[in-house]
Amino acid sequence: MKIKIKEKLRKEIDYMSRGQKTVDDIMRSQISKIQKSELLDFDIDPRANLHLDTTKIAFHKERVKAWKDGKRVAPITIDMALTQKCSYACTFCYAGLQQNPSSPVPWEVYEQFIDDCVEIGHKPGEGVKAISLVSDGESTENPDFYKFINKAYEVGIDIASGTNGIKLQEDKLPEIVEKLTYLRININAAEPEAYAQIMGTSVRNYYKVLEIIKKLVKIKKEKKSDITIGLQMVLMPEYADQVIPLAKIGRELGVDYTVIKHCSDDEKGRLGVDYDWYRSPLAVELLKTAEALSTKDYSVQAKWSKLMTGRDRKYSKCFGTPLLLQMSGTGIVAPCGSFFHDRYKGLHIGDIKDERFLDIWRSDKYHEVMSYLASDKFDARTECATLCLQDKVNEVLNDLIENNIELDDVSGKELPQHINFI
Repeated sequence: MKIKIKEKLRKEIDYMSRGQKTVDDIMRSQISKIQKSELLDFDIDPRANLHLDTTKIAFHKERVKAWKDGKRVAPITIDMALTQKCSYACTFCYAGLQQNPSSPVPWEVYEQFIDDCVEIGHKPGEGVKAISLVSDGESTENPDFYKFINKAYEVGIDIASGTNGIKLQEDKLPEIVEKLTYLRININAAEPEAYAQIMGTSVRNYYKVLEIIKKLVKIKKEKKSDITIGLQMVLMPEYADQVIPLAKIGRELGVDYTVIKHCSDDEKGRLGVDYDWYRSPLAVELLKTAEALSTKDYSVQAKWSKLMTGRDRKYSKCFGTPLLLQMSGTGIVAPCGSFFHDRYKGLHIGDIKDERFLDIWRSDKYHEVMSYLASDKFDARTECATLCLQDKVNEVLNDLIENNIELDDVSGKELPQHINFI
């Protein structure tokens, strides 16, 4: 079935104010209908070629050992943004809770930053392996977005991006298809009006983004590129009826995957996410049905490990930040997104606008903050965001340090895709 990319007049629906019973009834109807079709294959393994619901920390044993031995190691992955700006206003936006004073970062600073990512590390050649342009802003809003990708690619750092896609320039699409490890389009809904309401934008932008996705898929095929192109939905119970339709659209567009993930919330629970709903029989049936829309060339994956965890964090100490660092689009180097806000200034290690990243990494403050988070003085169960970026890395490292459980033996195993994005 071809998707017709044109605007239609539809009956207005207030997606965000529907009762959960209404949404649940729609889901039951969707599940019943699609189970009668020939689209589902419950025997297929959606993770056979691409696993989006795990940590790859076990494939970096040398770096982990050096860290465990007390050496000053470079992060394996840095998750960052090139701005805090965004032209959308998503209802689920965790970054919107983390506002801090913002000012533009000049290109020269980013250029030095990338050079420093190569330079740091406990020994030569053990610098930052990957940078994901995600974090707390829409990096495509920065005109240096493409220069940043080119520079990182040139020095051998794996580079990837998560984006709403609306600001991607058509003439630059071949360039990023060649140089990005993955490109994830955050789309969150299948119906144009739902998309507009949930993401705080216009219906017109829905169709524009679909056109961009189609062009990306076409370019990937023409260039025989290894880039992974996917769609992402942040699942809130209020619009769970968008899951199956979006999984179908991803299949029709020819992307590599559609991932359905949890919604993170801050330590105060200000987004009001109902994490118990994720574990309900209906939610589980919905997600398993969506995963059965996978084919040998297309994967639909729910991030079960986090969806089932909810607020029940298994550890109190944060060990993961030295290996998986987050940075704000403002230039602030903080250990993770939980602490970008100005009220956590004491945990801000530095600002790349004011000093070289190399010097920040070498500083006593860097070591002090990382040590504090890994100490008994800190409790991640009460002081951190729910389902933070480092959560699964932390679980593994907590088992290693606190319970003497060694990392999985991955010797002889095929290297996973996106190995440096841990």
